[in-house]
Amino acid sequence: MPVFKFTSIAKLGGASLLALVPMAFAQAATFTFTAIPDADESQLRTRFEKVAEYLEQQLGVDVEYVPVKSYSAAVTAFRNNQVQLAWFGGLSGVQARKLVEGSQAIAQGYEDQFFKSYIIAHHSADIDASKEFPDISGTSFTFGSKGSTSGRLMPQYFIEKHLETTPKKAFKRVGFSGDHSRTIAQVQAGAYQVGAVNYKVWERELEEGKIDLNKVKVIWETPTYPDYQWTIRADVDAKYGEAFTGKVKAALLDMKNPDLLKSFPRSSFVEATNADYQPVEDVAKQIGLID
Repeated sequence: MPVFKFTSIAKLGGASLLALVPMAFAQAATFTFTAIPDADESQLRTRFEKVAEYLEQQLGVDVEYVPVKSYSAAVTAFRNNQVQLAWFGGLSGVQARKLVEGSQAIAQGYEDQFFKSYIIAHHSADIDASKEFPDISGTSFTFGSKGSTSGRLMPQYFIEKHLETTPKKAFKRVGFSGDHSRTIAQVQAGAYQVGAVNYKVWERELEEGKIDLNKVKVIWETPTYPDYQWTIRADVDAKYGEAFTGKVKAALLDMKNPDLLKSFPRSSFVEATNADYQPVEDVAKQIGLID
């Protein structure tokens, strides 16, 4: 705080000084957010530092993007108040809100209302694309992160539904790549014959020329489900000022810059509530990922 501010405060009475101290600290506090690492870390940093700049301009407080190494680390950072806002997947958002009572899902991408996963296969698996669930039993299979909605939760649910057994029993080998980009790379290289991937990451990498359709292809897509969302901690209004949650929500819904939206990638953001993710919580309980 500059010296002249201390000088002017010192002229006030003791009661006024005490009243201003909480305000001064609230104004000085940095608002932090994170995002689940669903793609290459260097790409995420570039994308979300731009989002931090946008939020800083809109909210009038310092804003910092805090990268994390895993989905579980994002949930832990939120639980420990190391971040106050997070771009979660459906499952990680449910987990985080269970750990921090009163936290809210406040916005989701327009596309997140009807998200989907792709099942992809290496050409050597010799599996044709189909509207019906393909016979992928006996192949080697990789999910994304263990905490991913689109790379693990929903694909596992549909695998168990259609194959009537667990992945461990259905496949000769099961892996977890860690993120969607690695899943695509591993299946394309033939390290795994089949994998599950976020359709948005697939479409982005296809557009960027990173996917060789002579080596890997989509063989099935899931029915739609709710996925990513912005979740904010319940205590931000007390720390950053009255109605701060509403200000953050408004800033996210007003994000119109195509370059910023491409960071996600989403066409726009729309309102979200915790209730929107009840289907995700139900599936997670059904297959035993949460209690």
